[in-house]
Amino acid sequence: MKIGSQTKVYAVLGHPIGHTFSPAMHNAAFAALGLDALYCAFDVAPQTLLGVLTAMREMGLGGLNLTVPLKEVAFRGLARLDASAKRLGAVNTIEFAHEGLVGHNTDGYGFLRAHEEAFGCTPKDSKVFVLGAGGAGRAVALMCAEAGAREITLGDLDVIRCHRVAGEIRDHFSACAVHVSLNTDHWPEAVQAAELIVQATPVGMKADEKPLLGAAAFHQGQRFFDLIYWFPETIHMQMARAAGATAANGLGMLLHQGARAFEIWTGQTAPLDAMRTALENELAARKSAQQG
Repeated sequence: MKIGSQTKVYAVLGHPIGHTFSPAMHNAAFAALGLDALYCAFDVAPQTLLGVLTAMREMGLGGLNLTVPLKEVAFRGLARLDASAKRLGAVNTIEFAHEGLVGHNTDGYGFLRAHEEAFGCTPKDSKVFVLGAGGAGRAVALMCAEAGAREITLGDLDVIRCHRVAGEIRDHFSACAVHVSLNTDHWPEAVQAAELIVQATPVGMKADEKPLLGAAAFHQGQRFFDLIYWFPETIHMQMARAAGATAANGLGMLLHQGARAFEIWTGQTAPLDAMRTALENELAARKSAQQG
């Protein structure tokens, strides 16, 4: 594309940021629709975020995405929050509206769309085990509860974080039973009892990491969703599939949360096919580079 004085700039901010696939996805979307726009990635430290957001608005940027560890910083610092951000307690999308900066969260939407796309159903009436109660795990657990899951078990070593998420589910979705599992020895049993298992920790991002769950934890008929998208098949996905479960990685969630952000910024329907192809090509390229 030709970059000129009228080119509208969008970006993702994180710390670090080198892992992101978002530029490939969004630049493919702009190209598919013939928009004079460019999507970049910037490393921004948490303590400078709010000042950077104000400066980027004044510079005329079109919109932003935020990734770890900036989502909670923005949630605490922005005066205007969309209902999605209030519900999930984090901001991953910034809209530069006429009235000022508005924080949105498209992660929950992205998860539900990706889940339905991968498994052909919603989490309604499901018994769910979420491994990891951090930002991503919290969003998934809350969205599963909102979607009608009948029972959710949270597995994490962080006592405070785990009980905080459990409390939020009890407060807002009383029809959903919620349990906390803080002992790793009990996780296989909780996974065995679940119909949907979501892996929301960073474990598996490195090829030599020891998995948190063994193959014996899974069985036929289960749905396993790993939020990691750097590999077509993570080590946990391999184990789940070997036991007969259906498994998906986080690429679909990345796609659909990005598509929703794109629509917030531009008011246009996101070109999903072009965005999906760009993500798949980026994944293939990075896999080839690692093997080389």
